[in-house]
Parts: sequence; C-alpha cells; structure tokens
Amino acid sequence: MLQGIAASAGIGLGRVMLLEEQSLTYPTAPPADIQAELGRFQAAVGVFRQNTQAQAELLRHSAGHKEAQILSAHVQMVEDPYFTGEVEKHIQEGKRAEAALDQVCQWFTAMFLASGDDLTQQRAADVRDVRTGLLCVLLGLEEVEVSQAPKGTVLVAKEISPSVAAGINPKNIVGIVTEIGGMTSHSAILARALQVPAVLGLPGATGLLKASSFVIVDGSTGEVVPEPQADVVQDYRKRRQAFLRRRWQLNRLRGKPTQAASGERFHLYCNISKPQDAEKALEEDGEGVGLFRTEYLFMDRDRLPGEEEQFRAYRKAAQALEGRTLTIRTLDLGGDKAVPYLDLPREDNPFLGTRGIRYCLEHPDIFSTQLRAVLRASAYGKLRLLFPMICTLEELWAGRAFLEKAKVELTAQGLAFDARIPVGIMVETPSAAAIADLLARDADFFSIGTNDLTGYIMACDRGNPQVSGLFSSLQPAVLRCIRQVIQCAQGHGIQVGMCGEAAANPMIIPLLMAFGLTEFSVAAASVLSVRKAISQWTMEGARQVAEEVMSMPTEEDIVRFLRAHGPAAAGGRDKAARIRLPQV
Repeated sequence: MLQGIAASAGIGLGRVMLLEEQSLTYPTAPPADIQAELGRFQAAVGVFRQNTQAQAELLRHSAGHKEAQILSAHVQMVEDPYFTGEVEKHIQEGKRAEAALDQVCQWFTAMFLASGDDLTQQRAADVRDVRTGLLCVLLGLEEVEVSQAPKGTVLVAKEISPSVAAGINPKNIVGIVTEIGGMTSHSAILARALQVPAVLGLPGATGLLKASSFVIVDGSTGEVVPEPQADVVQDYRKRRQAFLRRRWQLNRLRGKPTQAASGERFHLYCNISKPQDAEKALEEDGEGVGLFRTEYLFMDRDRLPGEEEQFRAYRKAAQALEGRTLTIRTLDLGGDKAVPYLDLPREDNPFLGTRGIRYCLEHPDIFSTQLRAVLRASAYGKLRLLFPMICTLEELWAGRAFLEKAKVELTAQGLAFDARIPVGIMVETPSAAAIADLLARDADFFSIGTNDLTGYIMACDRGNPQVSGLFSSLQPAVLRCIRQVIQCAQGHGIQVGMCGEAAANPMIIPLLMAFGLTEFSVAAASVLSVRKAISQWTMEGARQVAEEVMSMPTEEDIVRFLRAHGPAAAGGRDKAARIRLPQV
C-alpha cells in the first residue's frame, strides 16, 4: 500500500494510464532573424490563447465556471503586456523564443514561490502550465490527450495540468494519482469539482505504478493499493458503494434548512477568498458568507487595489448572494500572508507581530480606502464588517472610529451605504477571549477563528511537526475558551459564529451546538456534510455529550468518548444513521 495526500474523496478501482512528461528540450543557438523569432512567439501566443479558451469551455461544462477560470487565468497571463513584453525583450536581446519564455517563466515562478502563501504559490503552477503549453506550440508538440481514455481508467502522472484536466470524462476516469500537488493545488480543485477520487503528492508514483496494472485509489484516506488481492478488491468495492450512498444522502439535504433533530435552526455560511467564490457558495447550498478573506484581493499583484476596484469586488459578491449575509473581514496581512509590494518588515515571530487590525491601524490610508469600499457595497446587499486580530477594546474602538469617519466622508459625497452595518470582531487571540464580556458590549457579533485561537492557546505552530500534535480544537483548554466566549456573547445578546476549521469537524459539532453557537462558516465543499452532522443531534443529546466532555481532563479522553458516542446514540432522528467520527 502506498500513501499520498487525500485530495478528492471517493474510491476508484481501475487500470493505470501513465501520462509521461514530454521532452521540451529546444536548441539554444541564437535565432538568425530576430523579427522572425518575434513573429514566431506572437503566433504561438495566438494558438495557445485559442486552444486554452476552447479547453476552458470544456472545463466549464464538465466541472463548473469557477474551475474554468483557472484556464481563463492562463489566457489572461499571455495577454498581459508585461509578461509578453518581457519575453519579447529577451528575444530582441538575441534569445530564441523558447529560451526567452523559459527565463521569464522561471523569474515569475521564483517570485510566486517566495511569497510563503499557499494561494500565491499556486500561481507558480499557473506559470508552469503556461510555459508547458507555449513550449508545446513553439516545438510543434501535441499536448497530452485523455478524452478518449477507456472506462475504468486511473490517470497516473507527475502532475495533472488544467489543460489536461479539461479533457477528463468523469464517466471513464475513476481515479487520479500524481507525484506533485496538495489539497489546494489545481489538480485537487479540479478533481473535487469533477468528483473523481484523487491521491496527490505520492513520491515516485509514475515509477511505482505500471501502465495497465490494476490499482485502487482511495481519495478519502490518501491510500493507493497496487495489484490488490481479490478479497481486498471486494472490500473496497463495498466501501465505494457505501461512500456513494453517503454522497447521495448528503445531496438529499440540498435546499433544506440547517437544523438539529429536535428542530433548532442554525445559520450555515461559507468562507470565501474571492468575489466569484460567492457564486460557488450558493452552488454548494451555503446560506450566505460568514467570512470573506479580503487580503487575497491584495495578493498576487504588484500594487494596491484602489477604492473603485475593491468596491466592485465587494458589490459583485453582495449581488451574487441576492440578499443573503455577506461578512467582509478587513485586511488581515502578516503571519503567513506576504504581499511583496508592501515591503512588510521582516519579523522574528510574524504571527505575534504586525498583522490584522494592527497593520490596518498603522496604515490609515489603506484601511480607510477599504472601509469606504465596503460601506459603498453595503448599499447592494446584507453586509457585515469583521475586524481581525482584535486584542484590546482600544483596537475595536479605533476601528469603529475609522468606520465612522468613512461614513461622514461618503455622506458628504452623497454616496449611499448602510449606516447601520453590523460590526463584529474575530475572536482568535487569548486576550480577546479573556475579555469577551467587555468586547461583547461594543461588538455586534463575534466570529471565533479556531485556527489561530488554537495555536495561540496551545502555544504551538501547526506547521511544526514537532509540536503539531498539540494543535487540536478538542484540547480541554481550547474547548473551555470557546465555551466561555459563546457564553459572553449570549450574555450580551449578540450572535456568535465560527469560521475556523473546527466548524466543519463532525466530532466537535455537538459540543458547539450545546455551547450555543448559532453560525457555522465552512468551506463550500463542507456545507452538506456539516448540515448532515447537525441534523443528527438533538439539543438534549448534544448537551448531555458536552456535559460529559467538559469534565474530562485530556484530549485523549475526549476523543475516545466522542468516537464511542455517535449522533444516533445521542437521540438523533435517524437511529440507524450512526456515523463513524473521524480522527483529529
């Protein structure tokens, strides 16, 4: 058995089709005619643009609009005058088109990889895809074609590019295995959209898995089983049927309210990073947006977005939601989010440095511009404003003061906005949790960010393997903190939600329900599974479980207890629907 990264849930059984990398070597001798070489590059750009637009249309039909935008971004890259201008400059200096393209792509790739941010680093994959596509055109090579793959095919490759993915027929491709990629890679995003089981990041996959050999791909666990025995095949076929049944059961929850088995209602929102993600939230049956991470509007570019650009982005998301809640978090830079053009100072402990509201208050022009844009967009939907990284009352007061100043300016200009836009705070620092009762007096709502809150409470970096075992929202200290924050919010009559990863963990959901959490904000892909988890608990059953859990001294005790007490045992509506709770 081989172990990779579980990137797209499901189980596929089939025969291997190896996608071998093409040789993209090219002559290095300088061209004889510079103008002819420029013409050759420009013609290649035209062919690449035409091919990629056609592939994007295919992908739009098979996977969806958002996924097709990955390829549309490739078209935008080759249409960017700066990108093409740099290549043409190197050609004019005496390089062949291939060499010039290679040099420019290497520069862009290195710049994106140096960002330290996962989403920005994904742009390096875009550059690699564009490089491969353009080199294929320049060298007269055909790109890999998978549309005619027979039924029961498992694609095995070093990496699956979006252009290759555009040709995938989910009826024929039963699994994907790659050597490169992770949960946020294009391969993973496209596999999930196509609902094809995928295991990525499996070192040496193209050498370990032989062409035409029979393999099992478990995209839920990250396991790949080469040449399995008959009894193993039978076992996995049963698992596959069970998985498909669960998926069908989840789809039955589309359009249904999010409520406990005893009838209590909850709000189930989505976390998004771009305006177009709001459409995806609705496609996945989200009830609104509990967190719009606006910092991604500032990344992957070479200058600050202006007020108009931000206004259009926020308005687009608000209009897409058609009156549903849109919670916009103000700029949360610092920590692991780097923006090269802002020239942020290097800090020894960036997660304890100038980030979130601290950065905004130190850069009033940037902060005020964003607040004005958000306020203007509030005239087009049901918006809420969220301040990140709040540690003190003074920070909340200062943020509100900037907001009031922006309101005065817009009023003077005669621009419309919601004068009563709700203002909330992220509770993600121990200090905010400790004074939650004080903050609740001046905040309209709370949003608990469990990712940072857990790391700060446990004093551990989840990216550090030596201490990552401490990073769990089921630690007694974290659970007590969450309960206290919710109680403080309830005491002052304000709503409290959660936008960290814990909000989608079925093991912790009954505890959050019992504590009094009213809003869950999760990745769009998790909406139906969270709705299912909530529906399997009565409030009385959830409270009984929480009472037991909160008396336990260790995470090990808590995890053991929760695994032994699924929702059916706690009074859920469907007694036969007891689920196996996942490990944390």
